[in-house]
Amino acid sequence: RLVSLICFQYGLYSCFMSSFVYIFFGSCKDVTVGPTAILGLLTQPYVMEHTEDFAVLICFISGVIIFILGVLHLGFLVDFISIPVTVGFTSAAAITIGSSQLKSLLGIPGSADGFLDTWINFFRNIGQVQKWDSILGFGTIVVLLAMRKLKDFSTGRNNRQLSPGLRLFRTSIWLLSLARNALVIIIGIVLAYTLSDENGENAPFRLTGDVREGLPPFQPPPFSTSSNTTEYTFGDMVNIYGTAIGVVPLLSILGHIAIAKAFGESQRNIQYRVTTIRRSIIRPGSR
Repeated sequence: RLVSLICFQYGLYSCFMSSFVYIFFGSCKDVTVGPTAILGLLTQPYVMEHTEDFAVLICFISGVIIFILGVLHLGFLVDFISIPVTVGFTSAAAITIGSSQLKSLLGIPGSADGFLDTWINFFRNIGQVQKWDSILGFGTIVVLLAMRKLKDFSTGRNNRQLSPGLRLFRTSIWLLSLARNALVIIIGIVLAYTLSDENGENAPFRLTGDVREGLPPFQPPPFSTSSNTTEYTFGDMVNIYGTAIGVVPLLSILGHIAIAKAFGESQRNIQYRVTTIRRSIIRPGSR
């Protein structure tokens, strides 16, 4: 939501559908599946100017393109993506994503649709930094970094020469470090619930807002849509995407390779094609 500007439900549904598909096709726990921040930034302009249907359709088209590449056994093309390209992409993604989160981290108002606009908005509204948003944001970062270091104290947890109590302690430390992301989210939820009123308002920091309850309906991606009383056919939507039809799949593959290159070849490419398509058919709808 914070990056791509679409409803929270889209990200939640995409995450759990990708995980379900990964159970059958995946083999590596370290590969990222589901929506990513860099792809959220790429779809953001279409959501801002039109509707969320544009983000759903580009997800489907990207999945189809990547799937076709796999069916045609064109996976060898990734061998031409050199290490400098992968490292450059990873570094650029880190800078871009980090910059896009400044506004939320500091509670600064305003909006921006690009890297430069983000920093312009930051310096323009730097005097409106919210104290409690900043404390929560930087405090969370500190806690995450500290909990990541905890795993250094969990070495030897499987050493049979240690006492059962010491092995249990080190295993607990390891699990605590492993669950750090979930723990800070739970702590944030508790703080938001405790410090806000019954309507979820008057909290000392900005909240994400309401999230629609229930499970999503299964439906095909939108091949036509309307925005601001204007009807868009499939051809119109493709014309609006322009070069993004090729850029989004390419960056999807690059983001996947940035992690997958560290591991052996397996069925990861297959599961990535399938999950990308499946994410486009699980979305909020009228009930």
